[in-house]
Amino acid sequence: MSDCQGKESWPELVGAEGRAAAVIIEKENPHVDAIVIQKDEITDMQYRCDRVWVRVDDNGVVAETPRIG
Repeated sequence: MSDCQGKESWPELVGAEGRAAAVIIEKENPHVDAIVIQKDEITDMQYRCDRVWVRVDDNGVVAETPRIG
């Protein structure tokens, strides 16, 4: 468990459309910005409580569990 506020992961969104998943994430935890990116995109490794990477496949579908970080 981290010190972040609110819900921290969304396994139920795997398989959902990425942009729609981002809207749900931000609604369920208003402390985060959900950012849609390609599943293989390189990101910084800094852990942040205000960010959720929404990794999508080539079809824009969530490919892995979005979580705070």
